[in-house]
Amino acid sequence: MYNTLKKNIKTLIPKRFLHKNELFIRKFYAAFYKGNKHECPVCSHQIKQFITLENNDLLCPFCGSISRNRRLWILLQEHLTGKMLHFSPSRSLFRNLKNTDTLDYYSSDFENEFIADYKFDITNINQESEKFDTIICYHILEHIVYDSKAMSELYRVLKKTGTVFIQTPFKDGDIYEDDNITSPQDREKYFGQHDHVRIYSAEGLKKRLKAAGFKVAIKSFNNPEADFYNGFKSPETVLVASKL
Repeated sequence: MYNTLKKNIKTLIPKRFLHKNELFIRKFYAAFYKGNKHECPVCSHQIKQFITLENNDLLCPFCGSISRNRRLWILLQEHLTGKMLHFSPSRSLFRNLKNTDTLDYYSSDFENEFIADYKFDITNINQESEKFDTIICYHILEHIVYDSKAMSELYRVLKKTGTVFIQTPFKDGDIYEDDNITSPQDREKYFGQHDHVRIYSAEGLKKRLKAAGFKVAIKSFNNPEADFYNGFKSPETVLVASKL
């Protein structure tokens, strides 16, 4: 029902209006989901269930967060001070981070697909070196042809004591990429999405980040029973990169 309703609304109402009034619009539909079986960490609403999307991800009816947004919000709790750079932010996290008084928040979207205040090219970030305390780079690098250049730029603009949170789709084994695969149809077939240029493995991505100078920790989450209340999804992998 939700997926059908969303498609109909998107065809009838301009995108800009939807984004500006999203929480107000969601409030009416979300009233049917009030309960106490679950709680969304992003918006703190208690609900009887999350909405199951077509890809089986779980969406909060109140704020629109999906599972990886909720896990990331938990991981960010110790990083909500200083300067933060966030690439292609989800609207649910954008709202929270934008309104965090202890943050100097830089949101960026190069393709004009997300709400953001800046338009940085991740392979040539127009900011001074060692500026940011925290960088969020979620589901970005798999879109970038020259990913090593992007990693070097992330390293350059990160403070010596800073942290980068990185996630992409992952596979077992080695990184899979092929410069000859260029059409949207073939990229969807081989990489899982029409605008992806590779599929990383966690260890393969770690190796490339280390080559850029980073120290990297792989965080793995795989506890379905603990996922239930907050609507997390397992297994999930997040790479945490730092200079020290």
